[in-house]
Amino acid sequence: MTDYRSVADAVGEEIGAGRLKAGERLPTQREFARQYGIANSTATRVYQELARRGLTEGHVGRGTFVRDASGPAAAAPALSEPADSRVDLELNHPVVPEQAELLAAGLEKLLRPGLLEPVLRPVGAAGTPAAREAAADLLVRGGWRPDPARILFAGSGRQAISAAVAAVTRPGARLGVEELTYPVLKSIATRLGVTLVPLAMDEAGLIPEAVEEAHRAGPLHAVYVQPVLHNPLSLTMPAERLDRLADVLLTCGIHAIEDAVWAFLRDDLPPLASRAPERTVLVDSLSKRVAPGLSLGFAVAPTAVSSGLAAALRSGGWTPMGFPLAAMGRWQADGTVEALVRAKQRQAGRRQEIAQHHLGGFVTRSAPESYYRWWELPRPWRADTFVGAAARHGIAVTPAAAFSVGRHSGSHAVRLGLASPTEETLSRALATLADLARSAPDDLAQD
Repeated sequence: MTDYRSVADAVGEEIGAGRLKAGERLPTQREFARQYGIANSTATRVYQELARRGLTEGHVGRGTFVRDASGPAAAAPALSEPADSRVDLELNHPVVPEQAELLAAGLEKLLRPGLLEPVLRPVGAAGTPAAREAAADLLVRGGWRPDPARILFAGSGRQAISAAVAAVTRPGARLGVEELTYPVLKSIATRLGVTLVPLAMDEAGLIPEAVEEAHRAGPLHAVYVQPVLHNPLSLTMPAERLDRLADVLLTCGIHAIEDAVWAFLRDDLPPLASRAPERTVLVDSLSKRVAPGLSLGFAVAPTAVSSGLAAALRSGGWTPMGFPLAAMGRWQADGTVEALVRAKQRQAGRRQEIAQHHLGGFVTRSAPESYYRWWELPRPWRADTFVGAAARHGIAVTPAAAFSVGRHSGSHAVRLGLASPTEETLSRALATLADLARSAPDDLAQD
């Protein structure tokens, strides 16, 4: 039985050697299966793997094409979980040992029949007054507490982002983003018909002058930004940079969507929303700070945007259920959220120490508080070949192409998610990847 990854490796070599050129259309999966003498199901997995490595992109009704490394990468497949991956360094779900016990204790009273029945119903985007107060307390950061009246709820953080994009843009609009950005945003923009405009970054994050320049070239409707622990680079914008960005938003009349999903790991820092509240929609969620399976999103919106955001949540079917709102309120009130945040902050530091131990001799970028690490691979490794080689060792990592917008190719970098495995498993996986990076791709081909 042919391994789909070996077939993907062969196609990747054809692309790398230039025998399959950018923009060239691949055969249909049925034709591909016949050419390679493999099952149709295997061909499907090959095409999924090529997309996951950032080598190809699919267009509905047109087919699958070799991706231009200088152009925008396909987003969604790169974050799809490999079916047989034993160690997942791609998806990033922080879980601490005490998590289940803490959460269970907070739910005991809520599970009484008289209290449970009312919260098993859907609620509107505005939630309840009690939920908004609890959410405002949960979102406190660096002395900033949002106005509870400005808080809306979504079924998840991704849904909150989707609704925010829909509320501050329109089909055909230009949305400025960091040149390396959250891959799911790329899928959201495609679905909503929004054009992403890559904005330059430096060691302090998004460059405000790049926003001004892009806005002069063609008006931007909004900017999506990750000011704290940027994914994938782990950069955090200093106060002076945030002040300057706020000035640009106000001067240019541009709205910002501030993704604060990872900001709980640096909860001493006031958000961009505290500097330009009338121009910033802050989005956050419970899944990272509390539990991966607890789906609840928050959006703190300016008054001028609130009605459009609520409408987007309703029309998208993205309003929350009552149970996570009630659970969030109890966990916030009894200190469970605070305990989990502190535990995950400590855990992130330990995992960075593990990563530094194994990868200290390589060129990597991260922060002590972060749950991910950006790795500039040693030559002659390319991201796509390294992703494939890691998969053969049962380890899933994310190629830079998943994050790239515009001409930022990142062809020699991968992102490692440090949150999901146990610390022992993480250490073994990173040791394996370090050994792999020290070998040569050609050596592996001969094994």
